[in-house]
Amino acid sequence: MSEVKAAQERPQQPQIYRNLRALLPRDFRLYLASRFCTATAMTMLRAAILWHVFALSHSAFQLGLIGLAQFAPALGLSLVSGAVADTYDRRRVMMGAETLAFVCVLVLFLETRSGGIALPLLYAMIFLVAIAGAFDNPARAALLPTLVVREVFPQAVAVASTNQALAFVTGPALCGLIIAEAGIASVYAAYVILIAASVGMLVLMRARPPQTPGRAVTLQMIREGLAYVRRHQVILGCMTLDMFAVIFGGASALLPIYANDILHVGASGYGLLTSSLEIGALVTSLVLIALPPLARAGRALLLGVAVYGVATIVFGLSRSFPLSVIAYLVVGVGDQVSVVMRATAIQLSTPDELRGRVSSVNMIFIGASNQLGAAESGFVAALTNATFSVVSGGIGCLLVLLTVTLALPELRRYRIDGGTPAR
Repeated sequence: MSEVKAAQERPQQPQIYRNLRALLPRDFRLYLASRFCTATAMTMLRAAILWHVFALSHSAFQLGLIGLAQFAPALGLSLVSGAVADTYDRRRVMMGAETLAFVCVLVLFLETRSGGIALPLLYAMIFLVAIAGAFDNPARAALLPTLVVREVFPQAVAVASTNQALAFVTGPALCGLIIAEAGIASVYAAYVILIAASVGMLVLMRARPPQTPGRAVTLQMIREGLAYVRRHQVILGCMTLDMFAVIFGGASALLPIYANDILHVGASGYGLLTSSLEIGALVTSLVLIALPPLARAGRALLLGVAVYGVATIVFGLSRSFPLSVIAYLVVGVGDQVSVVMRATAIQLSTPDELRGRVSSVNMIFIGASNQLGAAESGFVAALTNATFSVVSGGIGCLLVLLTVTLALPELRRYRIDGGTPAR
């Protein structure tokens, strides 16, 4: 029997196994391990900060201020950090940013344990951690496409998103359990340990040369990134849809109010409620790995945002804890489809020498959606109530979706196999 015939008669491996076999490079595994640690730490810290601020202030307005403290550095520094990611070793940029975050949360741990913590210090440390994130996120996003071959990049995005979704489930759940069993200071201690582990993984990765060796960070470099985004309507459409849909539809900042005052489930229920979105995202990521890449990424993105908006409205109206968990889980399903489709379209449509700068623009949009969305939710809830804030936000999300769908037909028609090739 010839080798060709034997190969043809050999049982075919499942699609998910073949996908994973292509994603075995050592540096990619270290990248995933580092990302799991940072994403777990980040979501755990985000949930802890919301809980801590609400415990100290009992104010929806103060919860909204957290979003502003987190967004301001992203707005001011992301364009610079994107140019830095295209000029220097992205791995080292990430290590420096995570070291700053490590020090800031270590301060929170020491002050909380001593009983000297106050809102001004919390906001100051949140601000500095956000500065670290402004440099870490573009470098991390731009590094991923260099770790695998182009042919498996859509699967790599799905695997990385699954890894991230698993971390996002783990972080809030750990936060709720640790607060209930050991107090808020122990959450900060766990963050410090996870970030130390992430930096260790980055140290083990091979150094990668700068993308533009010998070139200084200049205003012209920043303009090049902005011009590229402006010229490519699919990229701009992905970013715009994400920003405005989540600004209106995000409910995460109000989860402490829902857990304490509406659903009456306490810290443990808060952890489960927060994790339910990430459970939905995790399940969705696993399904996307098992399936062939979705060629019609534009349509899938729009459908994902529609599911996100409708589920947000259901969550806002619910007074049943099980229904709230299910609704927020479905929010995670829609969000994860959007995340994977956007990341794939943006990265495949961008040449490597511009990925840091384009990623930094994307991070501004993401920061606006998450942090300004948190601020919007908190401020509207302070003026009205939490239910009105969440439900009206879900309706606003659907209106944004309708507007973008009609205004940007290129996004609706976008296919991965027809995107602008990365060089």
